[in-house]
Amino acid sequence: MKVSLFLTCLADAAYPADVGRSTVEVLERLGCEIDFPKNQTCCGQPAYNSGFHRETRDVAKHMIRTFEHADYIVSPSGSCVAMLKEYPHLFEDDPEWIGRAKKLADKSYELTQFIVNVLEVEDVGAEFEGKVTYHTSCHMTRLLGEREAPMKLLKNVKGLNFTELPNKQQCCGFGGTFSVKMLPISEQMVDEKVQHIEETNADILIGADLGCLMNIGGRIDRQGKSVKVMHIAEILNSQK
Repeated sequence: MKVSLFLTCLADAAYPADVGRSTVEVLERLGCEIDFPKNQTCCGQPAYNSGFHRETRDVAKHMIRTFEHADYIVSPSGSCVAMLKEYPHLFEDDPEWIGRAKKLADKSYELTQFIVNVLEVEDVGAEFEGKVTYHTSCHMTRLLGEREAPMKLLKNVKGLNFTELPNKQQCCGFGGTFSVKMLPISEQMVDEKVQHIEETNADILIGADLGCLMNIGGRIDRQGKSVKVMHIAEILNSQK
């Protein structure tokens, strides 16, 4: 099965050695052939969420052209995949592009979603010892609609001591430009999230969206806490 990797801006700029490599290695072990289109760029989400829909169309057209050849598009970010699913709405009044946008959206998957729902695998053979909790990001659960796949995979990681995060449905306060435009509110939200993480006594916070992990991890560091932040791809790629 051929998979085109959409790495995303944050993974490319901040986490390529860990998240990018782990994503590729997990998929390859599951029998996938990985293709990495080098012309890929931002999905356009920052502009789209800020109301610049006309400008987002230009980005969307570029991404459609870049990934048009793909059999499947897989990304380690539920948020960015949710944006790809928005492309058909951008071109509702454009008969030339709406069909192409829909084809792209239909073959785009977040990593755990692809593993569980397309490859039909719930145990990737991972082993990781540690006390962990999991942050359910807003875009992954509410926009992409994926709630079960990460939990199914984590349940089968040998050695994992999992504790559910209290008030897991609450936003961490990132929200892309929200954390910049509404800094005082965002700060209070992430402080509450960190408090709930501490309540679990977990040593590691796992997530599937790097924006959330960057936001929460940054706050944890500034508060001098010892909790480590890891992307779920890193956990799934762990083996003894």
